[in-house]
Amino acid sequence: MNFDKMREIIAENLSCDLDKVTMEANLAEDLGADSLAAVELSMALEEEFGVTIADEDLPNMKTVGDLVNYINERI
Repeated sequence: MNFDKMREIIAENLSCDLDKVTMEANLAEDLGADSLAAVELSMALEEEFGVTIADEDLPNMKTVGDLVNYINERI
């Protein structure tokens, strides 16, 4: 999985600076993702990486690292 591509998708979807998108960044607190933005982000990541993010798993993903690990486990 290309982390740089993932960072770009996150920054674009959440309208935040690319520099803020780190593995430790909290999606809500650091990057400003509300529940709607999180769903839109998951759809963009699903399309880019060809994975499915289960609706029940999405609330458990708090950081960029959580998303990276989740997707890496499924590709």
